Amino acid sequence: MEKAEHMNVRPIDPPVAEPGVDLAWLADRIAYPLFQQCIHCGLCTASCPTYVETGDENNGPRGRIYLMRSVVDGRLGVGPEVRKHLELCLDCRACETACPSGVQYGKLIEPFKIEMVRDAPAGKGLSLIQKVVLHHLFPYAGRVRAALLPVRGLQKLGLMKLVERSGLLKLLPPTLRNMAAMVPTLQPASNLPEILPAIGPKRARVGLFLGCVTDVMTPQTTGATARVLRRNGCEVVVARGQACCGAIHYHSGAEAPALELARQNMNAFDFENLDAIVVNAAGCGAMFKDYGHILPPEERERGARFAAKVKDVSEFLAALGPIPPAHAVPMKVTYHDACHLCHAQQIRSQPRQLLAMIPGLELVPLAEGELCCGAAGTYNLTEPEMSQRLGRRKLANIEATGATIVASGNIGCTLQIARQAREKGLPIEVVHPVDLLDRAYEGES
Repeated sequence: MEKAEHMNVRPIDPPVAEPGVDLAWLADRIAYPLFQQCIHCGLCTASCPTYVETGDENNGPRGRIYLMRSVVDGRLGVGPEVRKHLELCLDCRACETACPSGVQYGKLIEPFKIEMVRDAPAGKGLSLIQKVVLHHLFPYAGRVRAALLPVRGLQKLGLMKLVERSGLLKLLPPTLRNMAAMVPTLQPASNLPEILPAIGPKRARVGLFLGCVTDVMTPQTTGATARVLRRNGCEVVVARGQACCGAIHYHSGAEAPALELARQNMNAFDFENLDAIVVNAAGCGAMFKDYGHILPPEERERGARFAAKVKDVSEFLAALGPIPPAHAVPMKVTYHDACHLCHAQQIRSQPRQLLAMIPGLELVPLAEGELCCGAAGTYNLTEPEMSQRLGRRKLANIEATGATIVASGNIGCTLQIARQAREKGLPIEVVHPVDLLDRAYEGES
């Protein structure tokens, strides 16, 4: 990014307001012309979940851009009200899809959110429990597995529902209570070997990204992804040194460890000798594709080369030319667009194309399909009230379709929607599109 002295910045001396954030740090990460791209037309507001829910202009994209630019210009400080409006943003980037001017909103809000965490007043940043969970638990699959051992045991013994009905979970702090509500019925670990050969003629050699939370919470999707790739003639390489993509750290204000995880992944995958690095979690894919932007200047060229190899599984298969599955999956299915797939990566048609290939599957449209479900990475832990409002709104639209299965391409979405369905007692299965494609290849009902 450009330095402040090379930007189109109108200096204000002295500043009108105490900024409450490090303006020099922000100037190193936000090119000022990015603010100027916004013409305040308001076409983004109808696509913004928090604006739709609250009707508050400050909770919409153009309002937040105005607030951020006012802070950078020295006309406004990051006080409690400004902080709340910016923190309430899901960073779903639906506004980028709606914007006719091509405003890169994510490149504005993400550095601001990082800096607000860095310079948060006492009691206004992440709580100690949230820091431990987000920075020291979630990004490490082994730690998540260990933390879930008691839950796995209770589920195996059939006692989990008893614990829930007893009210014991209400004794937990809110963050842990929300985490417990999101945990699905846990499946056996994927335990994939380092190399899985292609089935049939070899068409490609790909790396498979496992993820951290994804592979622990839904290992069946990891296995399904590997099988589907093999069925389509791919040799699958499971790099042993891979780590969390860094999104959890980066979006919760811990920039340095996020960049270290980025470097670890670039070193783990021999990406120059792979046709693609396949990802089945939209949030991880979007983070990978930003490596060329978030890394320091001297590392951006390598980061961009790595990012160019990253493909969502639906994106990769659609480009490869998927082999039609032979077995029917006679179910009514609706598809929810994960924000970081449809908005951050502009991938919409490819998952639907894969689902349409499956014999017997009826794909029904979903109203407000591109509106965020409220998961937004770790948003359901940091902003639980708004997350629940958006989750209930999403479930109402799903229920109206009459579908018995919801497909979505991101772990956060599947956990959030499944939680809402469980709490309302609806028999709706929530899966990744690749799970359904796997059933159609393997002949599983």
